[in-house]
Amino acid sequence: MFLSRLIWMGSAAACALVVSSASAQPGAQPADEPATAQDESDQPTASNDANEIVVTALRRSQRLQSVPASITAIGGDTLASNHVSSAAELSANVPNLQATSTLGENIPIFSLRGVSMSDFSVNQQSPVATYFDEVYKGSFPFIPIGLYDLERLEVLRGPQGTLYGKNTTGGAVNFISRLPQFENEGYLSLGYGNYNRMDANGALNVALGDTTAARLAFTFARRDGWFKNRVPGEPDLNQVRNYAIRGTIRTKPTPDLELVLRLSTSLDNPFNYGIYGRPLADGIGAGVYELFGMESYFRTGLTRREIETSYARRRRHRTNSAALTANWDLANDIRLTSITSYDRGKLHNPEDTEGSPRQVNDNDIRAKGHQFAQDLRIASSFSAGLNFILGAYYHVEKLDTSTEYRFFTDIDVDGDGNIDADDCAVDFLTACVYRNQFAQKKSSKALYADLTYELGELVTLRGGLRYTWDRGRLSDFKAQAIGIDGVPVANTIPGDPGNFDATTALRFSKGSVTGKVGVDLKLSPDHLLYASYSRGYRGSSFNSQAFFAPDELTIAKPETVDAFEIGAKTQFLDRRLTLNGAVFLYNYKNQQALSLIGVLQPLVNIPKSQIYGAELELVVRPLDVLTLRGGAGYLHTEIRRGNISGADLAGNRLPNAPTWSLNAAADLTILKKGADELSLGINASYNTKQYFDLFNTQRIAQPGYALVNAQASYSFGDGKYKAQIWGKNLFNRTYATSGLDISALGYDYFHLAESRTYGVTVEAKF
Repeated sequence: MFLSRLIWMGSAAACALVVSSASAQPGAQPADEPATAQDESDQPTASNDANEIVVTALRRSQRLQSVPASITAIGGDTLASNHVSSAAELSANVPNLQATSTLGENIPIFSLRGVSMSDFSVNQQSPVATYFDEVYKGSFPFIPIGLYDLERLEVLRGPQGTLYGKNTTGGAVNFISRLPQFENEGYLSLGYGNYNRMDANGALNVALGDTTAARLAFTFARRDGWFKNRVPGEPDLNQVRNYAIRGTIRTKPTPDLELVLRLSTSLDNPFNYGIYGRPLADGIGAGVYELFGMESYFRTGLTRREIETSYARRRRHRTNSAALTANWDLANDIRLTSITSYDRGKLHNPEDTEGSPRQVNDNDIRAKGHQFAQDLRIASSFSAGLNFILGAYYHVEKLDTSTEYRFFTDIDVDGDGNIDADDCAVDFLTACVYRNQFAQKKSSKALYADLTYELGELVTLRGGLRYTWDRGRLSDFKAQAIGIDGVPVANTIPGDPGNFDATTALRFSKGSVTGKVGVDLKLSPDHLLYASYSRGYRGSSFNSQAFFAPDELTIAKPETVDAFEIGAKTQFLDRRLTLNGAVFLYNYKNQQALSLIGVLQPLVNIPKSQIYGAELELVVRPLDVLTLRGGAGYLHTEIRRGNISGADLAGNRLPNAPTWSLNAAADLTILKKGADELSLGINASYNTKQYFDLFNTQRIAQPGYALVNAQASYSFGDGKYKAQIWGKNLFNRTYATSGLDISALGYDYFHLAESRTYGVTVEAKF
């Protein structure tokens, strides 16, 4: 049934030439990255091509409409003018992309075409990779604040591996910062909004001679919390308090060699997010408090954006990174590229998981570590025939983590007037703290190749191959039950209850071959069809949610995705109309997921799932002063075979995968005189119902919802100055970005998205 549907969808796309896989968002500027190859016939030829984006998604600088891959690119100017301050907001602009900030505003967790992760532990690496200037950021502690002074953002759908540094099953999100230019210029932007939000963003670009330039960029933001805490003396939650600085030096010591050094640091240190804990029938605490003459909690008299918690703590996330990119033209048509990077990160995430004055379950998560990566590749850019990219990649990551789960630590179980280890020893749950800690080292080595061969002017054949060798070591692992006073009660893992110094270790080592094949049909400079098959691979993972028994300490097998895709790219009416899209089929094997067996949480694999769907993206410029954009994503996800906690998952949908994701936007210039102009912009998005767990629990599913944002800008002084008013979530829609069934403790757990925000911004260029 599905194959006939896919063939019909693909045939319709090919015959009508109305679908493709990439869409350029207005407001972006061409990339200044050095090109490894450039098809001059693809260069813009009409005056209304000013908003075309040049991308480097396939490791060559190409006009976006000429890239035979499923990409959405958004220019940095568009992101800034729409006040996109969090990666979680990107889902409103990219079909079939969902994003949440389960660990905090600046730690994005992506779901792309239904490929996602259900284990948000700090040691895990997402199937949708996050890159900053082509540098892979693995585990969450290394992901910096990145949405400032960007050239563009590229979202690549589908398995990656023969071009990008790290192999992934779901895709990649690449944040690309502005390069220094050989001139003196800069800008400063200041903003103020509701909840006393204060923003400052800026950059200074300096030419240090004819061959060297430097750029210093920064961002700063503070905001009071919108999650109102009704406990006297305690702070409101969901605050904003962060800054980031990036320094870049670009030099061309010879015409054939360019070096780019980037140094950056960021700090996120707000009072943490609040959790909306929705009580079940027996209240938050599941009736446990009544056994001790107390009462469970029911959130009486509170709205969904109000909270009563005495466990309000600051989240602290610090990153430091250095990256050196070298491009060396060995000959007119051969370029050698080296990207060397080093990152350090430290994350402390305290969380009141039920958002109540009771101490039912308070968590404390800590991780610190460093990573090193080296990507080395050589690429050709011959005008015809065979072209190639040959590369080698190495990535190593080391983490030290510690996690505490505290259960009912406000109950004096034995009634002696003290809450200590003796209370925990009564039933090993009430008044207990469960802590695990370990060191993790993961390394990945790979050789990859990507080949293209032009069969005349119309047909291009493509192929890629990658061999990956992953190794992992978990050492010094131990899990204990301890009292609230810090006294150990039992050693639960490795299983020797009386030896509090006992530890255990695990290892894995695995090689894998992945690749892709494809064919392109270029009917004209404005019409491109393509078809491809690719296999994606995500390496094994250790379970960091092991607390109670040795059986929880598991290693999940690698997951794979076999992806089939048909797409096209089209432009009409002198490139005033761009209509792009793709249809795809994924066979998803061994998806890594957390199981739940009583209180045990082994990390397991779901043997088989299937995903199919489509994207359609439209950009229309009927007038020079008006741009219209629209996007639609369709997903059908189904678990074909899988069992968790004795429950058969066959037939269930995958989490974070709404059937439809829609977006639309309009930008209108009302008044224009020289470089001065008055413009309005509005954008809206809609997601249908989505589940948050593999069991498709209806109680915690998020119904469909719509969001509307708008802004008005006035540029004056020959374009040097700009004033803007803006608003996001204008109708103040309350919705969740993630949810968990915590019925064993008497509640449902939800991360709520931002409430309505609005403000003013002024900017000066110099």
